[in-house]
Amino acid sequence: MAQTASDAAPPPSGASAPHPVLAHRYARVEEREGFVRALFDQTAPHYDRIDRIFSLGTGPGYRRRALREAGLKPGMTVLDVAVGTGLVARQAVAITGDPSLVTGLDPSEGMLAEARRTLPGVTLIQGKAERIPLPDDSVDFLSMGYALRHVADLGAAFAEYRRVLKPGGTVLILEIGRPESRLAHLIERFYMGAVIPALCWIAAPRHRSGELMKYYWETIEACVPAETILGAMRDAGFRDTSCATELEVFRAYIARA
Repeated sequence: MAQTASDAAPPPSGASAPHPVLAHRYARVEEREGFVRALFDQTAPHYDRIDRIFSLGTGPGYRRRALREAGLKPGMTVLDVAVGTGLVARQAVAITGDPSLVTGLDPSEGMLAEARRTLPGVTLIQGKAERIPLPDDSVDFLSMGYALRHVADLGAAFAEYRRVLKPGGTVLILEIGRPESRLAHLIERFYMGAVIPALCWIAAPRHRSGELMKYYWETIEACVPAETILGAMRDAGFRDTSCATELEVFRAYIARA
C-alpha cells in the first residue's frame, strides 16, 4: 500500500524535505539519495517511453508553453536542473535557438547518458540541486521538470537556484500535486497509482519502470503543499512567487531572483 504523508516517518529536524521518509522504500533519510539515483539509473533507457505513456503525448507541447509563459526567450542562458533524458531541455533549446546556451544538471549517470544521445551541443553536468557546480549569477533562466519531490532539502535547493541566477532571472518549476477535490484526487490516485505503473510493467516487464511510477505517485501523495514550497522560495530570497495550476494537478511555480 502506498504510504501517505500521515503515516510516513517525519523528516529530520532542521531539514525542509519535500516529503517524509517513505519507510517501505528506504529506512532512513540518508538512504533516499542512493535509492532514487539507482531507480533513475535503471529506468533511464525507458524513461521517454514512460513519459509518453504518462502524458498521453501532450508533454512536449505543455513544457514548451510553460517555458514561454514563464518568460524564456531566444538568446537566454538556461540551467535545467534534474535534466533527466532532456525532456525540458529539448524545449528550452527550441526556444533559445542555440543548444550551447542550455546546461543540464542531474545526479543520475544513466539519465545523463540518455540525454547525451539526444541533446547535441548541450552541456551536461552530473550534480545535485543542493550543490550546483556553477558560478554565482551565471544563468538567466532556471527550470526543473517534475523532480522537486526528489531533492533532499527545499531550502538548500532554492538557495542554490537563487545563487546561480542573474539578478532578475527566472525560476520555473513544473510539478504534479494532489488535487483539492476528493473526486479529482481519487481519479489521479487510480490513474497514477495503478494504471500508469501497470502499463509500464507491460511495456518493460523486466525493468523497474512500473516501480518508478509507483514511487512517483507515492511522493506526490506525501509531498508538502504548494504554499510550503512557495514559502521556501521566498525564504531563499525569491520575489514575485506564484503557482499556476491546471486541471487541479499540473503546477508551475514561477519566481524572480
